Amino acid sequence: MLINQTTDKLSSMHLSAMIKEYRRQMEHSPIGELSFDERFAMIVDAEWTSRKNNNMQKLLKRANLKIRNACLEDVDYSAEHNIDKNTVARLADCQWVKEGRSLIVTGATGVGKTFLICAFGNAACRQGLKTRYYRVSRLLNDLAVSHGDGSYNKLMRDLKKVDVLILDDFGMAMFDPATSRDLLEVVDERVGFNGTILAAQFPVLRWHELFEDSTVADAVLDRVIHSSYRFEPKGDTKRKENCTQQ
Repeated sequence: MLINQTTDKLSSMHLSAMIKEYRRQMEHSPIGELSFDERFAMIVDAEWTSRKNNNMQKLLKRANLKIRNACLEDVDYSAEHNIDKNTVARLADCQWVKEGRSLIVTGATGVGKTFLICAFGNAACRQGLKTRYYRVSRLLNDLAVSHGDGSYNKLMRDLKKVDVLILDDFGMAMFDPATSRDLLEVVDERVGFNGTILAAQFPVLRWHELFEDSTVADAVLDRVIHSSYRFEPKGDTKRKENCTQQ
């Protein structure tokens, strides 16, 4: 009777993992050999782990990663791929996000840029950081629409709250004066406070050419390049490998 009353109270407080662990202990006779403190710690740990995992799943869903199951452990670290495992390991704790720095990934199409940036996004979610993936063209379109429907300020606030903003396919089209100013507004709100990840086919040295307005180009690139960590994956296209495996 007392057990049912306890579980009912835990249920009313939405502590389902504690209920499960409590019942497991009651049904597992050797557990009685443990002290009250040890058993209580196990119950609390069960709830804490459950909530942490649930929060991570919510963060992953909201991140909208193009490759949701990408993880740093599965990155191709072979010599020909040109990704330094030690550098990735050093950045995996996402301290660079708290420092307001950027990650830049450049390389030819199909070499695994999107996988790498999504793997870093996955790592950020596991660290409890709010993450959001965008193709640059989609973000700029959303910003353009927001100017017309009055939601621009709200969208900018939402983007500022994101701990890690991932911008894929950077520079696939020229940035006209309007879109480049929107891009400047986005990166200016983040520099020094939040992390930004960019992936592009063009090498960084050519990024200035992507802007019609050179003054805005200087401002944008100054904010994302000088405090960045860079990766330049190489090798054959991963898409070709996937087709071969099929």
